[in-house]
Amino acid sequence: MTDPISDMLTRLRNANLALAPEVEISHSHMKERIAHILKKEGYIADCSVEGYIADCSVEGKTPRKLKLKLKYQGRKGVIVGLKRVSKPGLRRYVRATEIPRVLGGMGTAIVSTPRGVMTGVDARKQNLGGELLCFVW
Repeated sequence: MTDPISDMLTRLRNANLALAPEVEISHSHMKERIAHILKKEGYIADCSVEGYIADCSVEGKTPRKLKLKLKYQGRKGVIVGLKRVSKPGLRRYVRATEIPRVLGGMGTAIVSTPRGVMTGVDARKQNLGGELLCFVW
């Protein structure tokens, strides 16, 4: 897989459209931080890490998985849209003043900064730029 973050966003989008209660994604620290931001911003209900911590080749142990419980309002998902901005073929880096507002402030931009993965609003407040990972609205 060349773009694990894009795979995560696609799985979230598909599960949201299918009204699935939860989605399981392979674990990485970047995905875990993105999931915590989605939980903090109210886009998902819960996120948890399950599975074996060390080497995945140990017999009888399952590799780590990230379980995300989705949120719904009636028969519509809370997440209306997801867009991957910076891709492996074309990385997009922004300064703190260049971080875009998603839907006039109604959505969230997720940025990978030198101080970790955070929302665009937090990065702007701390005057940090970085790689613009995705938009969620």
